[in-house]
Amino acid sequence: MKAISQPTNSNKSHKLVTLTALAAACAMMLSAPANAAEDGASAANTTVPSAIDSSKRVIRRATPNSSINTTAQSEAPLNSNTVEQGSAQANNVQQTNAQPTRVPLNAAQAQANQELEFTGTTRVYERGPMNTSGIDLRGGQLANIPTPQVQLSDISFVPTVLISQQNGLGTDKLDVSLLDDFIKDVSPNARHYPPNFPNRTQRHNAREKIKVMTEWIDTYAKSSNASYDVLLRAAKLNGMGRNLDLGSEYTVRGGQYIDRAIKIKPDSAEANFIYGLMLSEGGGFKEGQKYLDKAVSLGYTEAEQSLAQSDLLSDRRDKALERLRRLEQTVPNNAVIRQQIKLVEDGKFYIWDIPAPNM
Repeated sequence: MKAISQPTNSNKSHKLVTLTALAAACAMMLSAPANAAEDGASAANTTVPSAIDSSKRVIRRATPNSSINTTAQSEAPLNSNTVEQGSAQANNVQQTNAQPTRVPLNAAQAQANQELEFTGTTRVYERGPMNTSGIDLRGGQLANIPTPQVQLSDISFVPTVLISQQNGLGTDKLDVSLLDDFIKDVSPNARHYPPNFPNRTQRHNAREKIKVMTEWIDTYAKSSNASYDVLLRAAKLNGMGRNLDLGSEYTVRGGQYIDRAIKIKPDSAEANFIYGLMLSEGGGFKEGQKYLDKAVSLGYTEAEQSLAQSDLLSDRRDKALERLRRLEQTVPNNAVIRQQIKLVEDGKFYIWDIPAPNM
């Protein structure tokens, strides 16, 4: 039977010394990242400028080695953010002083760092002098900025058009200047079916604009006391939306609006033409003819062209050609009518299928 030897006192003391050395080494390793983090934070505060109160365009450059300039403080009041940053700077200074001594820099490095340090002052940027043409960018605090050069040509103006929102005296007015300008611009392309655009981009842009403008004018046209001018414009926009296949609701709204407009002004040549146009080009040739005939009697030339289109789609080609030729003699300067006659003579069925102008 073997005897178990007991450890001696010398062995115990040797193990104790070994554990103590190991603990000291671990403590040094754990303290190194903390010191490195403190060094990194100090370096960031020294080199990175910080912006304070951007709404007032106050720029403050933070550095722990420079004090706040009292003169600059009097120029611009400091807010709570400035006070908090000052406290942070003081803490950074204390942390810097508490750090262990580092290797000293030579004279050249110290001088370079001294020149790169920021002053720590607060500066408030104000707008430059005002004159009749606006802010002069060439003076004040925006020196060495290139002066923009602008040239204008082919200047045109959209006439201001105000219409009554509702029937009666003293009603509010609506500014339809841009709406009328758009209707005038896009009508040659989209008033009749099928619509005709030079390219897909212009067709897409017209569709999107009609959506927006129709949504705006519909809010006023839906009123039971909407004025004639509001209803007429809403009918035109919805009619073009129908021709551009935006949905059956455009057809329904357009018919309702123009029907109400005619009830307000039964002898309106334009309202009778719009209603007859919508009905005939939608397949209701007989229903639309009476409105087109009335528009013709009131001197609306385009209504005669729409009657020729109805004759053509109703297999009355000879009558459509006769109508157009008679109209050409009445309006000899109308180049569109001559193109329509050529289309009918060539056996085509849509007299509005002619090259459309650019919007």
